[in-house]
Amino acid sequence: MNVLVVNGPNLNLLGEREPAIYGTTTLRQLEREVRRHARTLRQRVKFFQSNHEGQIIDELHRRRRWADAIVINPGALTHYSYALRDALAAIALPAAEVHLSDVDAREAFRRISVVRDVCAFTFAGRGVASYCDALDALAAAR
Repeated sequence: MNVLVVNGPNLNLLGEREPAIYGTTTLRQLEREVRRHARTLRQRVKFFQSNHEGQIIDELHRRRRWADAIVINPGALTHYSYALRDALAAIALPAAEVHLSDVDAREAFRRISVVRDVCAFTFAGRGVASYCDALDALAAAR
């Protein structure tokens, strides 16, 4: 199973950005942990991170034939990007929305997800484990 793991705006600053909320794990460390877990599931993963909505959409389009599933942490795009929501719907791959923090326990605007209805799964509040939970769920659903 091929899984595209997409991280949105500001996730390149993991490890230094608001560590009380997002922890001290860097994006590279997160990718290593996710890759390690994916290997145990016999999954192949590719990672992509961008601070630009259009680049994320372009990557989803570009990898749609390679990927069997998507794990996506849209960052702030979660709350307002109908273009990202439509891209996920258009490529019609099983997707899991993930968040490092518990978005439902934070500011009210973070409880709104415009991508949730086009994702088969949502995992939040468990740091890197949210990504691993998503890989597990996508593997089990296959």
